[in-house]
Amino acid sequence: MLYKAHTNQKVIALTFDDGPDTRFTPLILDVLNKYDVKATFFLLGTRVHTYPDIVKQIYSKGHAIGNHTYWHPKLTDTDVKSMIWEIEKNEQEIYSVICIKPELFRAPYGAINEDQVRQLEKMGYRGIGWSVDSQDWKSLPANVVKQKVLDSIHPGAIVLMHSAGHWTQDLTGTVKALDELIPYLKKEGYIFVTIPKLWLLENTNEKEFPK
Repeated sequence: MLYKAHTNQKVIALTFDDGPDTRFTPLILDVLNKYDVKATFFLLGTRVHTYPDIVKQIYSKGHAIGNHTYWHPKLTDTDVKSMIWEIEKNEQEIYSVICIKPELFRAPYGAINEDQVRQLEKMGYRGIGWSVDSQDWKSLPANVVKQKVLDSIHPGAIVLMHSAGHWTQDLTGTVKALDELIPYLKKEGYIFVTIPKLWLLENTNEKEFPK
């Protein structure tokens, strides 16, 4: 499991759960593209099935793709067999759209037990958590989302945000906060990377990316 990278370099990874959709995911992609930032999207199988064109957009723009189960269950309320089904079902959906098998997995709600983590390794997955929670799923206004990130940001951070949600959730605050956070953090010297690059930094002897 990776929750953050242990480094003094100002490197951070933006991650987005629960997508894709047609309401907020395209807006988030536009902001990321505006600032030439690559992020990591943990996708739900049921939404991959419904919005394959958005999945193709995410992938074609160079963002990393992760598995976030098919139906978004709380895995600690299920067993290993159920988790395997969720992961493999989503694998099939993602592969049918962009012909790749993700190597990254994030459990819904971050809820996963030791037996399930061991099974992830057997399946060739790397479990990903987070160290900074924007709490944007609460439909917070942009200034609050932005402040929650800034209050906890640190070198090597993995930032949890959302690119979709329940139809009652309004992620407009996420989009607007992102448009302010990225240029601000860049001015502060932060470099935005995908989870695979952060993982590489964490698991090599070098604790900094080449200048």
